[in-house]
Formats: sequence, C-alpha cells, structure tokens
Amino acid sequence: MPVMRSLLALPLLVLAEPALAHGLFDAHLMERLPLLITAAILGSAWLLYLIGARRVPPRRAESACFHIAMLLAVFSIFGPLDDWAEVSTSLHMTQHMLFIIVIAPLWALARPLPQWRSVTGDIARPLWTAILRSGRYPTALAVLHGAIIWIWHTPQLYILALENLWWHAFEHACFLFTAWLFWWSVLHANPRQVPQALMAVLLTMIHTGLLGALLTFGTTPFYGESRDLADQQLAGLIMWVPGGVLYLIGGGWITWRWLARMWRRQQTGQRPDTLGGSQGQ
Repeated sequence: MPVMRSLLALPLLVLAEPALAHGLFDAHLMERLPLLITAAILGSAWLLYLIGARRVPPRRAESACFHIAMLLAVFSIFGPLDDWAEVSTSLHMTQHMLFIIVIAPLWALARPLPQWRSVTGDIARPLWTAILRSGRYPTALAVLHGAIIWIWHTPQLYILALENLWWHAFEHACFLFTAWLFWWSVLHANPRQVPQALMAVLLTMIHTGLLGALLTFGTTPFYGESRDLADQQLAGLIMWVPGGVLYLIGGGWITWRWLARMWRRQQTGQRPDTLGGSQGQ
C-alpha cells in the first residue's frame, strides 16, 4: 500500500540529515529534547489514527489528506527545510506557510476526530468536546489564529524561536494547532455559519496580506542586520501571494459547498433548518 510504504520510509527521512542543527539525533541528544517530544506527539497522533481507522474506517479522500499532511509535517519540522529556515527568512516563511495554509487545512479536511476518539474513549473526551465546541465560532478562531501569526512574526519572538529550541517547538505548535482549528471551523461550517466562515477567511486573508506587504516593502531587515533584505522581501511575497490565493480557494470552496446544499434543498423541497445541524466529525 502506498501509505504503508510512506510510513516505512519515514525513519529514512528523519535520519537522512543527522548533522542538521535541528536534527533529531546528534551528539547533543538532551539539547534535542523538544524535538524528541514533538516527534513523540506526531508519532502518537499518527499511530492512534491508524489504530482508530480500523475501528472507524475513514473515507479514502480523508485518509489521504491525513497521511499527506503528516508526511508534510514531518518534512517541515525534521527535514532540511527547518535547518535552511534558520538562515533564510524566505525559507522560514515557506515553512510557516506550509503549516498554516497546507498542513492545517489538510488536517481539517481529514476529519480525524472519530478515529482518535474511538481509541482514547473517555480519557480525552473533554479535549475532543472542547475542540468540537470551538468550531462553532469561526470568527473568534480567526482572531486567535491571526494574533498568533502576528505575535510570532514580531522581531523579538522571531529571533527567540530561532535561538531556543523550546520556543521553536512551541512556535510550531501554536501555528499548527490554531491553524487547524481555524480551517476546521470554516471548512466544515454549517449553513448558518457560512457568513461567519467567509468573514473569518476574508479577515485572515487581509491581515496576512498586510503582514506580507510590510515585509515586502520594508526598507530595513526586521530580523537582524545579518538578514538579507531581498530575502525578507521574498518572504513577504510568499505570505502575500500564495497565501492570498489559498485563502481565496478556501472561501470559494465554502461558497460552493453552501450553494450545493441550497441547490439540493430546492430540488428536494427541504426547509433550510433540516440542512443545518451541529458541526461535528
């Protein structure tokens, strides 16, 4: 199976760059503890999904989204991109955008909660309940996710994350978790929440575009004099243009899904209320 071959290749991917500054295995093993914890969390989430998929089989498309997202997460966090991001603002931005507009929406489309819940049972029920309830508030999650983006792109915290592995791991967790909640709330919005979901996507597109523009048109390096200004401007364009395109695609998908439901309602003569329901997985 392609997925199983990918999983078997995962250790080779991790071990391919043993000398990387952020590599999992090197002479300073204890200094890499944040990365080992990150690897344990990702590995556990992946394993729980595989076990849960035997109990609650997911759709093929959802399963593919989950495994692709996990492979991209491993590559982004443990692959050479993380090392290159230390010295290049544009590659650092590429890493962040992979988290925010590629991996997180793939996780949202994968809808992995039924698989995880089938394994954890009552142990993690409060966590899954909190996540499900938070999905009812796409605008609030957009504000939370936007605050995280701006906070971690301030010069002080940006440099702190580069110099300290604990803060580096926490930064990645903030991006991934808040982006997953944001995309899950907007991509799975019920008909009553569609206006909020579209507003959340528009708000996110505007403020990330503004941050990208600030980086693009900045006349001095924001993240230290050793950083190349042209590289910073390229980083701004990466956030501004590809990010804007994906947010537009996300908004279009939400609108298409809403219109498709309206069309089905007209064809079957159902009332709008019957197509709403609560948001869940």
